[in-house]
Amino acid sequence: MSRTSVATRLACREDAPALAELWGDLMRRADRSEQVADLELVIKDAAASPEQRLVVAEVDGQVAGAIYLRLGTVSPINLEPCVQSIHPRVFDHVRRHGAGRALVEAAAAFAEESGVLHLATAVPAQSRDANRFMARIGLAPVATYRVGPTSVVRSRITPQRPAEAGAGRNLSKVLAARRSQRRARGGAEQPPLTGEQPPVAPD
Repeated sequence: MSRTSVATRLACREDAPALAELWGDLMRRADRSEQVADLELVIKDAAASPEQRLVVAEVDGQVAGAIYLRLGTVSPINLEPCVQSIHPRVFDHVRRHGAGRALVEAAAAFAEESGVLHLATAVPAQSRDANRFMARIGLAPVATYRVGPTSVVRSRITPQRPAEAGAGRNLSKVLAARRSQRRARGGAEQPPLTGEQPPVAPD
């Protein structure tokens, strides 16, 4: 029985089509050629920065998965340095061959080289296998990252804004007061009925 060979290396421009296939559903909505162009730019930027790495895992010489690594902080508020391990993913047909573990080893090595004590990662919430794997290797969940269209968020929060609700109630009161004033003026100016004498003021 032959042993599967797993290796990691830095991504190069020629990897862009394979990475577009791997990460296509995580990228901006565009045709495949545009996604490939996006990844060529990402690969170029990562290669030019000492604070970024785009690592590819190969199984028997074929691209099996990838991970994007970036030096940063735990959050914009928590300034503890960490290596952000973004979108670690392996093709389904080469799972269980050690490619995922090799990618995480590359992330740990990058953190050690940089003198950073923490690793952080983001994986799809619906991916049970990925989340179980991350839990097994010691990465605990600390937050839920949510994304939605701005227009949808605006439509959901606008009716709940108290200032606007108060303004609506005030407008209703103003309109009701104006209607009452019109009715009052109409009653005061109504002419007397036929055959009746208008009231005469006493001397």
